[in-house]
Amino acid sequence: MTDRRNSNRRSQAWFGARGRSGMLYRSWMRNQGFGHEVFDGRPVIGIATSASELAPCNAHLTRVAEAVKRGVWQAGGLPLQFPTMATGETLMRPTAMLYRNLMAMEVEELIRANPLDGVVLLSGCDKTTPAMLMGAASVDLPAVMVTGGPMLNGKYRGQDVGSGTHVWKFEEDLKTGRMTEEECFFAEGCMARSNGHCMTMGTASTMACVAEALGMQLPGSAAWPAVDSRRMETAQAAGRRIVDMVEEELRPSRILTREAFENAIRVNAAIGGSTNAVIHLTALAGRVGVELGLDDFDRLVREVPTLVNLMPSGAYLMEDFCYAGGLPAVMAELLGGGLLHGGPVTVTGRTVAENTARAERVDSDVITSLDAPFQPAGTGIAVLRGNLCPDGAVIKQSAASPHLLTHRGPARVFDSPEAYHAVADDPGLDVDENTVIVIRNAGPKGYPGMPEVSNVPLPAKLLKAGVTDMVRVCDGRMSGTGYGTVVLHVTPEAAVGGPLALVRDGDPVVLDVPGRTLRLDVDDAELARRRQEWTPPAERYTSGYTWLYTQHVEQADRGADFGFLRGGRGHEVPRDSH
Repeated sequence: MTDRRNSNRRSQAWFGARGRSGMLYRSWMRNQGFGHEVFDGRPVIGIATSASELAPCNAHLTRVAEAVKRGVWQAGGLPLQFPTMATGETLMRPTAMLYRNLMAMEVEELIRANPLDGVVLLSGCDKTTPAMLMGAASVDLPAVMVTGGPMLNGKYRGQDVGSGTHVWKFEEDLKTGRMTEEECFFAEGCMARSNGHCMTMGTASTMACVAEALGMQLPGSAAWPAVDSRRMETAQAAGRRIVDMVEEELRPSRILTREAFENAIRVNAAIGGSTNAVIHLTALAGRVGVELGLDDFDRLVREVPTLVNLMPSGAYLMEDFCYAGGLPAVMAELLGGGLLHGGPVTVTGRTVAENTARAERVDSDVITSLDAPFQPAGTGIAVLRGNLCPDGAVIKQSAASPHLLTHRGPARVFDSPEAYHAVADDPGLDVDENTVIVIRNAGPKGYPGMPEVSNVPLPAKLLKAGVTDMVRVCDGRMSGTGYGTVVLHVTPEAAVGGPLALVRDGDPVVLDVPGRTLRLDVDDAELARRRQEWTPPAERYTSGYTWLYTQHVEQADRGADFGFLRGGRGHEVPRDSH
């Protein structure tokens, strides 16, 4: 084994200190049973775990941390596990997105404040992955991501069911009488039958794949199911690898380059990934000083077909994706077609091209080829502009209905998601299949936190009439497990005076996805008159974290990060108070 002892390591400012300070640091650590020899200058590796029973996707990460520890010990490092908050979308109200920035702040400060030379980031639910990446990027110590893995495929009455995606389907079946309450209650247990995050290509799976595409996660590790033994093998390998990364001084700033972000954007298109990746990648790019705008997400994906046949856009689930070759097979296919950069370095110390050289597609129905893709090029995320979204909006084409991608219809406006839900089952609701449902005040500042509420269910009377989709427009987000013709992230949001605040019932809304426009067919003079009449909503929060959030959160096109967190603050050792 290589001798990794080094008195110049960052951790030695604590454990190698002489006199009273060093005695205090070492003696308190020794109450856990550590011998004096572990303070000899070997790399000290933090294991940041978001394990929590309040975040079901992350509940098993304590076991994953044990596997990471084994790897760190094997490589001659000292592993020290520490907890972080867990932002689980499954339970947190009003939305886990409200707390993504808080978690990123906590991760950043915990890494910087403690005697760490490198860190392994253990995440699961969709906000924990970007939050940890953002925090680690701002400190810029060697870091590797280990996501907790997806659940096993759901099984109900002989068919595969996907987390999230089938929630919406079962809700529709319940409203139309195709399912009973008892059947739904039974089905929900069939949907989540193991540890892990959503096994659809929702935001959790998307962000795991994105972390791998960026080069921050070991190749192939995004897709192993949470309960597969190879998930633990991957975690152990990450523990070994982070010790080498410390030796090599391989930091996020060397990995998270402009080319790496371009790769991640194209991979997201190829896997049919979540629109939430737009917000998280934009925020992460802001932490490392990479210029990334909404138009990049449109321009870079126009030539990229959807290769992965997974729910909500397709038929299969993450377990199938894993056994079909996982993300390395997708990236190898894109590389072969000249659609990825092969040169960016990754946490392995090797390039993207080197990591994927031996990747193979085992099942061509789950992972298709460029020559015969699941969906043609140009079916990924589209960025829209127009007088209704001057700073942009997004739509996931692969999950939308083709016949609605060009549409003109009258607006039916609701000032909150709750206002819509209160009347959605009313048989007298004044809507038809041509109506454009507008939900506003669901943005970063307005809700607050920009919840996943944009894909509201269709009105019950239309579902019963056989209508399966409608155009919906919102300044909020949509779960990556969701589907439908839903325009999301309308910016600026209504709460800060964006044009969405000016829409009235009956106004013609014109959607032209091929032309990349979303507009309100109302005279400019009339909109100017309405703006004069508009008054901003009263501030609801005067103290606490939510006040801080509403005062400093940026708009969706900037990643909904805090302006004061953009850029990095480094890993300089804090002053010693002893």
